[in-house]
Amino acid sequence: MKNHICLLIILAITACTKSYEVPTQYSDVEGQAPMYPDYKDVVIPQNIAPLNFMIKDAEGLVVVFEGDRGSCLTVSGEDRIDIDSAEWRNLLTAERGGEIKVSVYANLDGWKRYASHSLTVAEPIDAYLSYRLIEPGYELYRQLGLYQRNLENFVQNPIYENNREYEEENNHCVNCHNFQNYDTKRMLFHVRAQHGGTILTDGDKCRKIQIKSPDILAAGVYPTWHPKMNMVAFSTNKTGQVFHMFHREKIEVVDEASDLILYDVDKNEVRNIIATPDFETFPCWNPAGDKLYFCSAHVRQMENVPDSMAAEVISHYYDSVYYDLKCMSFDMKSLSFGKPETVVNASASHKSITVPRISPDGRYILFTLGDYGQFHIWHKSSDLWVMDLNNDSAYALKEANSPDVDSYHTWSSNGRWIVFASRRMDGNYSRAHIAYFDKGGKAHKAFCMPQRDPEHNILLLKSYNVPELTKNAVRVNPEALRRCIYETAGDTARFTGNIKRCIDGNTGASLQVDGKTGASPKKK
Repeated sequence: MKNHICLLIILAITACTKSYEVPTQYSDVEGQAPMYPDYKDVVIPQNIAPLNFMIKDAEGLVVVFEGDRGSCLTVSGEDRIDIDSAEWRNLLTAERGGEIKVSVYANLDGWKRYASHSLTVAEPIDAYLSYRLIEPGYELYRQLGLYQRNLENFVQNPIYENNREYEEENNHCVNCHNFQNYDTKRMLFHVRAQHGGTILTDGDKCRKIQIKSPDILAAGVYPTWHPKMNMVAFSTNKTGQVFHMFHREKIEVVDEASDLILYDVDKNEVRNIIATPDFETFPCWNPAGDKLYFCSAHVRQMENVPDSMAAEVISHYYDSVYYDLKCMSFDMKSLSFGKPETVVNASASHKSITVPRISPDGRYILFTLGDYGQFHIWHKSSDLWVMDLNNDSAYALKEANSPDVDSYHTWSSNGRWIVFASRRMDGNYSRAHIAYFDKGGKAHKAFCMPQRDPEHNILLLKSYNVPELTKNAVRVNPEALRRCIYETAGDTARFTGNIKRCIDGNTGASLQVDGKTGASPKKK
């Protein structure tokens, strides 16, 4: 009986789907098609899933893809197209390195042909993208999870999901997933509240640890896995939230204090890298593993403030906190760090840098620049910037940025692609966007991660958070992670010492905006 029901459903769907021939009678329209999502004139990976799109109120849709090398694909639908994956893959494989002309015909009170646009087919992107799906506002750990999407098709699998509905005794959050060298063999993420701890994986095995000690500020937060050693640098943050009553941005996430720590996975040992009255956060190793980059802020108003008053003081001066980009050398034999040096002096321009990420070839530092603070996912001023380490020039990736939030970015393993979270589509929900980064250091127009149903990004009431690219799929299954989280307390890391505080004497490079030193213009 069940098989008969499935057959009836398939037949019903097939009967309702209309196909159309390329119209012979139509009127030309000057502008390009009003498609959603916007896939016009973008550079795409050779292995990306089909770019399905819709045109609102269309009563018929025909799209013709014509490649420079003679390939052709025609797709039709009603108000949206659903491209056959095999035919799409053949098209992109044949046209790699070239352009595809896209002609769109839509029946809107008669057939109309829009001005054509192009797709440029470039190098492949890493096949897997991991992210957290979470409500865009403040919630008490309602249902959320870590997921992994295969970018070559539309398959999304859960890495781990917390409780499907609120349960006080089991209520917990998961965050800060991180991988070593784009490989899922070694992965970590944090569990907060009930069943708390940090989850580490090694292939299909997992274990829970507790990074806490009276000698460190707090548990590890933002991670970066060393590229050559089984070690992780974390920031350790005392983080709070401030809610605005009269402000276009809903919430501020601020640090009351933050330091850097180093965790040895094999020995289960932790020590302070740097612990100063300044705020140090968002560590990031370079690909060689001999430098640790991080963000640092000196907040004059926090000097000599007792711990009991820190939250109140920082809530008054949240928009005067500016993070610079700094780095320290690292000796892999002695596990010692050099003196911190300023790489980009953003505070001199009353700007703030967060989330530095180094390109796989070690040449570029990609970061988010905003007007203030360290949690730019809430700041409409946030933009993606890079610094070219060959000439110490820092510049905005204007072609990829938008008037809304652009933040939380990741490089592909070949350095040609950037994936980041952006609120550009509706101002509320973060969606994963992909942008090509060419060999000349220029970013190209970003496009939204494709979905089987183009209306998915309208209907999904969750944000994509912290996208991370990997070359392979996560190996440990969700049930093993659930047992580890629910059934183990976790081994407490042994604290082994501090690193002497260093004094920074390097002022670093200033930001260059349109040929002038100073702050970038605020977004409206």
